[in-house]
Order: sequence, then structure tokens, then C-alpha cells
Amino acid sequence: MLQVTGAGAAALLALSACSSSGSDSQSGASSSGGGSGGLSGTVNVFAAASLTESFTELGEEFEKQHPGTEVVFNFGGSDSLAAGITSGAPADVFASASPGTMKVVTDADAAAGTPVTFVRNRLEIATLPGNPDRVASLKDLTGDGLKVVLCDKAVPCGAAAHKALTAAGLELTPVSYEEDVKSALNKVVLKEADAAVVYRTDVEAAGDKVAGVEFPESAKAVNDYPITLLKDAPNADVGEAFIELVRSAEGQKVLTGAGFTAP
Repeated sequence: MLQVTGAGAAALLALSACSSSGSDSQSGASSSGGGSGGLSGTVNVFAAASLTESFTELGEEFEKQHPGTEVVFNFGGSDSLAAGITSGAPADVFASASPGTMKVVTDADAAAGTPVTFVRNRLEIATLPGNPDRVASLKDLTGDGLKVVLCDKAVPCGAAAHKALTAAGLELTPVSYEEDVKSALNKVVLKEADAAVVYRTDVEAAGDKVAGVEFPESAKAVNDYPITLLKDAPNADVGEAFIELVRSAEGQKVLTGAGFTAP
């Protein structure tokens, strides 16, 4: 059964203890025999929060293709995930929302080989359903009385938003900075904010819970998403196979269908 866990530095270090939903699944355990192509055991995938929907779908497909395997996801802010990996959290695969956060892992010599960009993503404004405040541009977010949230600048979506605002020559003081893109989006979904600068993939995933507004400055802040097998991967064979699925035509179809663009 596919499992999904949340992010957070402390939780990352205890992933093996919290990645089970009521069962004694063995995080990172690898064994030979069984399953398609001899693959079996658990693979731990640390992935940017914006990949939640598409990677969950790919994880389910992977388990169907390889009976005897189990994909456990830890979704969250790429900076927190990278910190967890470099602190020794057990993981096989890391998919980041920016080269900068991936560099934290490669600089620590924690990646096996060179990370490869597998998709790209760009920003969009998420507003309340129907866009009652008539937000039509990034500049509109600077208006008085509008409650806007951004991702923290340490997170790829926050760094991209800052880059887009700089390109537009705008300054924006949000009501809050969120730890990842899903947290920023949820502020709008819960009507705790009027708008948020998030990825267009998150706007699409939210459906009619938000309205999306494109803005030209997003072209100045497109994020590359790199993926890598980790050097100390407990289940490297299954990790490599999962990366192959992500980069395959089948995987790309799922990702582009979610709003990502091919590298």
C-alpha cells in the first residue's frame, strides 16, 4: 500500500518510525526475489510538496508494475528535505523543486551520480474561487487590504516568487511566509488569505477550490526539478527503478498532465 508522510526536520530523522499507517512496514528494507524484475522492499522517496499528486499517482503505478515493492513518500519543502538527508534520514531518492536545494545534497556528497532535471514548473497566483478581488496581475497583490501569502524565501517556490517580484520591480509584504507551497495554497483554500503565489501545478490540483491567475513575470522564475538516487540508499535497485519510471514517457505523461513542463 502506498504511504505518504509529511515534512519537517525532526520528522525526517524519524521517518522510519512514522512512515507506516498502522503497519510494521520496514522503511528502506531491501530483499532479492519476488516482484517484477526481482525488485522488492520499501523505497523511500523524498519529494518537493508540489509533486504530491503526480508522484502519488506514479507510486501507485510503480507498485502495480513491481509487486512486492512499497513506495513511501515524504513530501515537504525541498530545503527541509535536503536538511534531513544530509543529517542522515533514511532515503533512497530525492526529487527537489530547485537546483539550489539539490546542491545542498550534492555538496554534502550524498547523491549517487549527477542529478537530472526531469520537469520544470512556473508560478501562478491562486485566488479565492471566482477571483472576487479581481486580481489580474502580480502588481494587484500589492494593493491595500489584500491578504497575500508567500512561501518562505528558503523554499524554492518562495525564492521563485521573490525573483518574479524583483523582475517586476515590486515589493510585497505578505501576511505570512509558509514552509512549503501546499501550506501557502491551503491558506487560500481555507479562506485565511485572499491570494497566494504558488506553482501552477498546485492551482490545477486544487480544482475549483481556487482560481488561477497567470502573470508574465513567472517566465523569469521557472524552476527546474532535479532528481537523484542517494549514495546511502537502503534500497538502491528499487530507487533506480522508480527514477526510471519518473523519467519514462509514462511518467512524463503524468507529470505534464499535472501542469509541469518537460525539461
